[in-house]
Amino acid sequence: MAMFPKRAAPYVFGFLLTAFMTFIVSGISTFVALGFAPGFVRTWMGAWAFAWMVAFPAVLLVRPFVQRMTDRLTGTNSQMPR
Repeated sequence: MAMFPKRAAPYVFGFLLTAFMTFIVSGISTFVALGFAPGFVRTWMGAWAFAWMVAFPAVLLVRPFVQRMTDRLTGTNSQMPR
């Protein structure tokens, strides 16, 4: 049984996508900036939390625009719920 209704799919997708992407990118960025310095994990988790708070609403705002651009560039009409 699904945990969320189908109409929630774009939001669940955005939530999960931004969680993974910000986790990876903030980890890489923190490592490049600090190396494995003392407090690395704490700094990384702080950067991740902040990045996620920005990224999730940003994805929700830009998703319709990006979907239209993708449809135009690929000549398709996406069936993703809007």
